[in-house]
Amino acid sequence: MTDHATAPLLCVRGLTTTLRTDTSEFDAVSDVSITIGRGEAVALVGESGCGKSLTALSLMRLLPSVARLSPPTSVTFDGVDLATQDDAEMRKARGRKMAMIFQDPLTFLNPVMRIGDQVTEAIRVHNVLTKAEASQLALESLERVRITAPAQVMRYYPHQLSGGMRQRILIAMAISCKPELLIADEPTTALDVTIQAQIMDLLADLRRELGSSMLLITHDMGLVAEYVDRVYVMYAGEIVEEASVFDLFAAPKHPYTQALLKSSLSVDRRTEVFETIAGVPPNLANAPKGCRFHPRCPVAIERCAREHPGFTDMGNAQRARCLLLEEGA
Repeated sequence: MTDHATAPLLCVRGLTTTLRTDTSEFDAVSDVSITIGRGEAVALVGESGCGKSLTALSLMRLLPSVARLSPPTSVTFDGVDLATQDDAEMRKARGRKMAMIFQDPLTFLNPVMRIGDQVTEAIRVHNVLTKAEASQLALESLERVRITAPAQVMRYYPHQLSGGMRQRILIAMAISCKPELLIADEPTTALDVTIQAQIMDLLADLRRELGSSMLLITHDMGLVAEYVDRVYVMYAGEIVEEASVFDLFAAPKHPYTQALLKSSLSVDRRTEVFETIAGVPPNLANAPKGCRFHPRCPVAIERCAREHPGFTDMGNAQRARCLLLEEGA
């Protein structure tokens, strides 16, 4: 029997999210499997539109009406399969067990409610507390995310705060019930470089302080290199590579991962020359047959256009979905 302390906190198997249009249905997230250990930081990376955020919303069961989880999806959190829980149980899990930090604070903060009321409300949803007790916890949460003069900020409305301050409010709301898993969806979007570093350092410190795990969703490979332990690379709704952060940067195996790193890192720092990935991501409503990356892949072979690749284990907990690896190339 697996010891509770060593068992993964989150174990996702076969996660498939189906979107419905007026004329058809298609899988926007296909057969995704992710494992996150206790206290571990994991990144899910890929281009915009590849399905990263939809994967996070699927884990939280916060899908729009046009989306649904499809079998054989299994989302086991601390030994409980959330995919089979009813809505009431999921509401209990959100915030208390797992919490999400969204990328656009202005979308998720109520513009006509004071900050203190919003953080207090988030706390009272999951705790039997008086308003005064919840307000005190809200104040402590703002202090924990290093907001200066938190009592004053609690009286403000969202539009009175900077982008970085609004992001800290979302983080304060997420950590207010001390969840075991933080899902950070592009938490530094639209912030300048210095504020980005402050927010990521804050998340790293809070994760250590609370003993929480973290799933970081990002397209920024610089953040991946500095703040996580393991990486899942996503392309067109599928995981195409999994590796430790060291192995991914030292020896990426999938052609898409290689292209992603080349387009993110300077090849020649004197002239700042960057390579681009040819073509555009596919329309998943009409996904290419075979390997989904083959129309853009510089090393594709004839098999790639007709055979969908499975994972090849490269050792050292690194694996990639590529037919060339099956052939030993």
